[in-house]
Amino acid sequence: MTKLTSHITASTDPFANLAREEALCDAVQDGEVVLYLWQNRNTIVIGRNQNLWKECRVEAFEAEGGRIARRLSGGGAVFHDLGNLNFTFVARDPLYDVARNCTAVCEAVRSLGLDAQVTGRNDLTVGGSKFSGNAFLNHGAAHCHHGTLMVNVDFSRLSHYLNPDPRKLAAKGVDSVRSRVVNLADLKPSITTEALAAALIAAAEREFGATAEPLDVARLDAERLIEREQFFNSREWRLGSTPPFTHRFDERFAWGDFDANLVVKGGAVSEARVFSDALDTEFVERIESALPGCAYRRAALCAQVEAAASTPEQRAMAADCAACIARGMD
Repeated sequence: MTKLTSHITASTDPFANLAREEALCDAVQDGEVVLYLWQNRNTIVIGRNQNLWKECRVEAFEAEGGRIARRLSGGGAVFHDLGNLNFTFVARDPLYDVARNCTAVCEAVRSLGLDAQVTGRNDLTVGGSKFSGNAFLNHGAAHCHHGTLMVNVDFSRLSHYLNPDPRKLAAKGVDSVRSRVVNLADLKPSITTEALAAALIAAAEREFGATAEPLDVARLDAERLIEREQFFNSREWRLGSTPPFTHRFDERFAWGDFDANLVVKGGAVSEARVFSDALDTEFVERIESALPGCAYRRAALCAQVEAAASTPEQRAMAADCAACIARGMD
């Protein structure tokens, strides 16, 4: 007999939701499948091995109140708003079965009137367009399969924040795979996140042959939940886990070239080389010395460059260099 446990959280905080997902991996029992449904408000979630600056416009997104989270699983970057429903299946062997999980999701969508299919690397599609991407995680004896379900996502924000200009940023890590995506509500306006959540629980009941029982939240370690929420929200995890990368800022001004090459580790500049044919070599050297240790943020970098100037001429040059950096960080 399979035990099916369902849990829908009212939280829209990405750090709390990721912590709860991990707690479910800790709590799942032999013979049990857990279906967890959750939403994040105004969030970008990147994969464990991704360079967040290569994947999204970090400062612009955060300036508008967006939150950036890093999950434990691999895969690409995704944008979450309340038009998106996230699902997580958690189970131990031998019940963990990605194919059955995907079947349940597709059957849920079909029950709402759309012909959903599994294609490619476990992408879920309707009419050749992707409405769900998936990622996977092994956590001790438990396995986790989670993904997005795009119902009515604001694609204008998704495309704006998840498409930075990578021309001068050389980074290691896993790049997101860009696909043609579609909102289910655009294909069938009657589909809502609430309707899809109910349909998915019903489809999971049919697939696993069990009636879903609500999770007893007392099974989750409350102190551990707080600890892991703080971990997921920490700068060390979100930014420090980014693989080292280089960013080049290069522009020609009336006074000469400005060619700054930065090595970034853990969200800060670890090395800097600045090349220029400017006659004021002292100023160029000051900039190069000022940048290591600086936070990899537009305002911090520009402030360091401007602080290196000591004469009116240098302040004019510094303004140009700062503007070059600002443009390169957009």
